[in-house]
Amino acid sequence: MGKGKVVVLEERVPKLKEQRRQRANRLLIAYIALFFMLLLGVVYAQSPLSNVAVIHVEGNHHIASEDVIQLSGVTKKTSFWKVKKAEVEQRIKQHPEVEEVHVKKRIPNRIDIVVVERKRIAYILDKHSFLPILDNGKVLTHAKRTIPSDAPILVGWKEGEAIQEMATQLANTPSSILNLISEIHYTPNSSDQRHITVYMNDGIEVSATVDRFAEKIVHYPSIVSQLQPGAKGVLHLEMSTYFKPYEADEGNDKNDENKR
Repeated sequence: MGKGKVVVLEERVPKLKEQRRQRANRLLIAYIALFFMLLLGVVYAQSPLSNVAVIHVEGNHHIASEDVIQLSGVTKKTSFWKVKKAEVEQRIKQHPEVEEVHVKKRIPNRIDIVVVERKRIAYILDKHSFLPILDNGKVLTHAKRTIPSDAPILVGWKEGEAIQEMATQLANTPSSILNLISEIHYTPNSSDQRHITVYMNDGIEVSATVDRFAEKIVHYPSIVSQLQPGAKGVLHLEMSTYFKPYEADEGNDKNDENKR
């Protein structure tokens, strides 16, 4: 029995040694592979291959994508791994029309910039150009010249408390209502220093005041729907709400003025 056990152990020793050698070889190969992966990572990070290849801007309507990219400070020579999202977002927010911005890094080398612009709630006529007014009341004096099509035009206004309050009112007015307004004229009188005359796209004139304008103008569609089709006149939205049709001659005069 003793000799039998010795023979079995002697046969197993070479097998154990072979298993240890194979295990050691596998471990060595794993270390070598890890070393080369780290080496390749370092080389990649230091080479142009790790630079940003794509900068994609979305959500912008009035701000040019080129301007957003320039503000971001990211170029195709910038290492993808060195792009810090918070810093890029802070730089882009310096643009007066940017309300929010979100930067996303997509491996291997793409940067997505999602912009939320401030709403243009009106344009003010300044000499021969129209300057946009943002929903925070700021007038963009250096904006590119454009023909207003997405917001009403303010006529006869000067920068001050009245226009700031008007901007606040318009910012609280639904876009569906803003699209119905053509022009808003500042027409103060002895009884109301904040009186305005609003010309709607359907030809109706609205007499109102800056105060509570957003609250009252939202009822415009329902009020007009109760008028005779094609009716023209002045809708008063001051202390009380009522519609006064144009007199025949007055209506012709209004039409002549609109043509001029």
